[in-house]
Amino acid sequence: MVINQNESYPLIAVEQVNKSFPLPDGKGEFTVLESINFTVQRGEVVALLGRSGSGKSTLLRIMAGLIPPSSGQIISNGKRLRGANQDVAMVFQSFALLPWLTVQENVELGLEARGISRAERQQRALKAIDLVGLDGFESAYPKEISGGMKQRVGFARAFVLQPKVLFMDEPFSALDVLTAENLRGEIDDLWNEGKFPSESIVIVTHNIEEAVFLADRVVILGSKPGRIRGEVKIELPRPHPTNSDRFKQLVDYIYTIMTNPEKEVTGVAAAPPKVARSPFAQALPHARAGGISGLLELLVEKPDAKEDLPKLAERLQLEVDDLLPIVDAAVLLGFAKVAQGDITLTEIGKDFATTTILRSKDLFRQQVLANVPIIVSMVQSLREKQNGSMRADFFLDLLDEHFPHQEAERQFSTAVDWGRYAELFEYDATEERLYLPEASVSLEEATLS
Repeated sequence: MVINQNESYPLIAVEQVNKSFPLPDGKGEFTVLESINFTVQRGEVVALLGRSGSGKSTLLRIMAGLIPPSSGQIISNGKRLRGANQDVAMVFQSFALLPWLTVQENVELGLEARGISRAERQQRALKAIDLVGLDGFESAYPKEISGGMKQRVGFARAFVLQPKVLFMDEPFSALDVLTAENLRGEIDDLWNEGKFPSESIVIVTHNIEEAVFLADRVVILGSKPGRIRGEVKIELPRPHPTNSDRFKQLVDYIYTIMTNPEKEVTGVAAAPPKVARSPFAQALPHARAGGISGLLELLVEKPDAKEDLPKLAERLQLEVDDLLPIVDAAVLLGFAKVAQGDITLTEIGKDFATTTILRSKDLFRQQVLANVPIIVSMVQSLREKQNGSMRADFFLDLLDEHFPHQEAERQFSTAVDWGRYAELFEYDATEERLYLPEASVSLEEATLS
């Protein structure tokens, strides 16, 4: 259905899109995306920013018509999308080149599928190859070129289709740091110079600095289920000056948003009232007790036990998806607070980082029992058994009600790691059983210790 014949409507409109996948054994559904509404306008770069599990790549594929939404609709260039979206092209994280074809043949592949004549295919392919800086490598095979050059072929293969919107799904994450920075800068230059062969760009990323550098606005997704929390407009001159105070302020602000899942983002609708949930539905950040302890020991040596999160990530050479779970765990346990892009140890966090091993375990146990309902529930279940022992399957089944099986196993593994460190229970991996330690104290005594 044609909605309008002029260009006043968005290139892409996402309207009330939900996406769920069935859980194994018919135990219900796992909701990946919930009530997604947003638009892509002409002449803008939009970044979809979210942590792992926020459904950002799933949303991109729904807009591309590669998978259908469970409900809702996509309007592309004024028409409701049914099937593959002919107005978009995509650059993937993996290079996805056919090894038996040359660079030029790989670039021409999409045009050939659309029935474009050989002469026009060659002309458009050579122009795209030149645009991405691969002139002279037309006859090379993928095995003969570097990773950065392979991704340039991926961009050329998308450019040659002359899409209205170019989708990029973490296109630089498979490259080394220097190659990624170079290619990211070249893509930004093409856009700023008006040479980019599409009207708009949508990029999926978990890299906050990348989002602020490339995008005109950053749409921030929450997770489990994926939902749009709000957006941040990047009101900076192009190219975005990475050394400016405003750039750093924007990065810090988004770090703050990403590390505070309940924090309101400007323009986001009020959150629905909270409903009491099963302790097994509340996801734990995937961080080991040793990683949490190491982070606290690093921070306690800083002035005021405080550190800027972007600087901390850079100092530790960690990606956001690797650092944030550890930060989230420290905050959940009451060992740290995050505000304005900075992480600061609480008094109990400082105590934990500077005391003896035995006392640190006592403090860890105290904080787990006060802040982690799933582990409290596991301990209570063990105490209700006369022999103080239960099979791991019992707890995995409870987790399976709320998460896909692989994620349920990861949640169980994290809970076991924390519970064992806190000496609340032991785990026999051979028998796959949890049991109370012989010298354990009661929940009430542990809470008061």
